[in-house]
Amino acid sequence: MKLRSLQVLCLLNFFIADVRDGLGPFLGIFLVSHHWRAEEIGLVMTLGGLAGLVATFPSGMIVDATRYKRLLIITSSLLITLSTLALWYFPVSAVVIASQIITGLAAAIVAPAIAGITLGIAGQQGFLGQMGRNEAFNHGGNMAVAVLAAVTCWIWGTGSVFLLMTTMAVFTVITTLAINKNDIDHNVARGSEKHDGLAVSVPFFALLKRPELAVTGFTLLLFHLANAAQLPMLSMQVASSPSGSIFTPGTYAALTVAISQAVMIPVALLTSRYASEYGYAKLIVIALIVLPFRAAIASFWSNEFVLFPVQALDGVAAGILGVAIPGLIASLFNGTGHINAALGLVMLLQGLGASLSPALAGAIVSHTSWSFAYLILGGIALCALAIWLIFCRHVFHSAGGMKRNQSA
Repeated sequence: MKLRSLQVLCLLNFFIADVRDGLGPFLGIFLVSHHWRAEEIGLVMTLGGLAGLVATFPSGMIVDATRYKRLLIITSSLLITLSTLALWYFPVSAVVIASQIITGLAAAIVAPAIAGITLGIAGQQGFLGQMGRNEAFNHGGNMAVAVLAAVTCWIWGTGSVFLLMTTMAVFTVITTLAINKNDIDHNVARGSEKHDGLAVSVPFFALLKRPELAVTGFTLLLFHLANAAQLPMLSMQVASSPSGSIFTPGTYAALTVAISQAVMIPVALLTSRYASEYGYAKLIVIALIVLPFRAAIASFWSNEFVLFPVQALDGVAAGILGVAIPGLIASLFNGTGHINAALGLVMLLQGLGASLSPALAGAIVSHTSWSFAYLILGGIALCALAIWLIFCRHVFHSAGGMKRNQSA
């Protein structure tokens, strides 16, 4: 009977894809249409990201400790949707800032909650395969909405994305409720090998002592510092171009999402299939190599059609990391009872990088150029790759916790 819950879980990932990030890349387009400058937009995005950081690690602790994981997803989805709808009616500074802070706080719970539910239903043996399917459906949802947004933005303007997001939020609530709560083993969901009740606290400093966690977290911090701003930069660059474009700003933003998501679907499935054979560490190297090439292409090719290769490469990197990172953490911390807290700590570090990225890129663009900003981000991406190559083999092997499918 758990098969039905796993199938519904796939549908949940499809619908929540458009809800979790709020307006996502459409936020920049929406604010540009209301005469916001790139630097102001970057700062607002950063405030929302930093607010989410406050909730990231506690979110993992909460998921480990609670039996109400479905309620967490429903509450978060409703808060994100309502705060985003407020932008449509009141696109002023105070409302925009408040909306991004609420979105950041609420979105922080979604990923660990879904990972916890997945692990609680599928168990350690089925976790990797189900996460691959989760990510494939998640990317499929993003792509489907992006295609719809491209059409509706062309016809009715950027405001149509608000309606699409609200519709997806309704289906998110329905599919979450359709998951049988009795199918979730909450001890397995937190990585406990003993049925000794739910954890109520997490030894934070004990987690910090795990060197493999520190290396993974800091590498992802640099990766997302270099990566997060590139998609909104593409859209804002076109929106602010005096020469115009054959695409409307909203349609262009939708295409950036659709292209990357189309690539992420097969990449996520392939990652879940080959991770046990080649190891998480080697697959993560591929994702890290892709990002500097992506930044270089965006820097030297100023044509609006650069979105095709740039977003295809984004799909490769994101498709790998979306499956490999949860799988890596779930394996490393199995038996500790703190899987979701550990995942939350990694997400905190990568969220720190992602939240600082728009402000960094916006400041560089305001004082130099779009091309130079991409080059700086590419340099940061190379630093992430170097750290992973230098430290991951030694740290993971000396930690003694890496199984065959995590070895480099």
